[in-house]
Amino acid sequence: MRLQPFFGTLTAAAAPQYDQPAVVKFEPFEMERMQSTWEHRVAYNLSESGVHPLTLSDLVEPGTLGDTLLGYPQTNGSDELRERVSELHPGAGPRNVVVTHGTAEANFLSILNLVEPGDAVVVMSPNYMQIRGLARSLGARVVPLPLIEEERWAPDLDALARAVTDKTRLIAICNPNNPTGSVLSEGESREICRLADRVGAWVLSDEVYRGAELGENLTPTLWGSTDRLLVTGGLSKAYGLPGLRIGWVVGPPEKVQELWSAKDYTTISPGALSQRLACVALEPARRRRILERTRSILRERLPLLERWTKDQDGIFSMATPRAGAIALLRYTLKINSTEMITRLREEKSVLIVPGDHFNIDHTVRIGFGGQADILSRGLELFSELLAGLRGSEA
Repeated sequence: MRLQPFFGTLTAAAAPQYDQPAVVKFEPFEMERMQSTWEHRVAYNLSESGVHPLTLSDLVEPGTLGDTLLGYPQTNGSDELRERVSELHPGAGPRNVVVTHGTAEANFLSILNLVEPGDAVVVMSPNYMQIRGLARSLGARVVPLPLIEEERWAPDLDALARAVTDKTRLIAICNPNNPTGSVLSEGESREICRLADRVGAWVLSDEVYRGAELGENLTPTLWGSTDRLLVTGGLSKAYGLPGLRIGWVVGPPEKVQELWSAKDYTTISPGALSQRLACVALEPARRRRILERTRSILRERLPLLERWTKDQDGIFSMATPRAGAIALLRYTLKINSTEMITRLREEKSVLIVPGDHFNIDHTVRIGFGGQADILSRGLELFSELLAGLRGSEA
């Protein structure tokens, strides 16, 4: 049953009668479990997909938050914060926004609202696996929207046209993409929305990496491209503020109300301090400075990774990412990606993400947005492991 808002008083006679609900068993989210287990236990963490985070003093002067009331804040996000988020999406207003506990909750609420057993859900692939796992756990049939590696991870729109049917409830994309760093062209975005409109499907556009481009142009938001659209985002990736746990959904006002109703069952509200700091980060002039910091980090670090890749005797190939602090590298060694990365962690105390976690073996995702010395030393240690693996395969 899809979530619907209810307002009014229920009497015993008028109370709805429900069948015994089925138990939802969420399938394991392998990448998140691996990262949460090991990211604070290794010496060199190259698994992160954002830039090195800001500190509190980077955002505000000491002592300026002392008057913040630590009670329950407005549960759908303060008026000021929802106004700031809406300004990122031309034509939107505060009524189009609900603030969430990170983009993870934004995606969770969206899938919980839109998807039910028997639906077909088309998911960009490779992709961050949260939406795929949630949809499958809710009994939906997941159909991939393939990204074509030989075309710098552009979407296979012919495959999408074949995949979209009257059973399709949702097309879910991540733009800019995790793990490839690819960005949809405006024509590709339009075609995705057109195919969704053809069958009355919704589009969910995860735009959490928007603002972390390596070039000068901001990735266009899909907002305004179709009426049946939810856009999710947050401060974790492009803004370097994952510890604030601030995300959002932008959508039609009636749908936003439904998501807010569901949020009453999850986190209730964002944190009071986090909301206040998010307003500071999204103040237009400060936002521009934060994103320029992000882009300068990416432009400095990516060449380090590119040089390292070229020095590995042809083991790796990589389509240069256009956005985000991540790159997906394909390798020629025979070893399975999870096996290789487990050895890297155990033998060298370096953590990166195996391609298995995106259902694409013989690849690895390397985060290059962290501190330069950590990146350089982590890659050196990876080279040592690779030298031994090459010898064993010779």
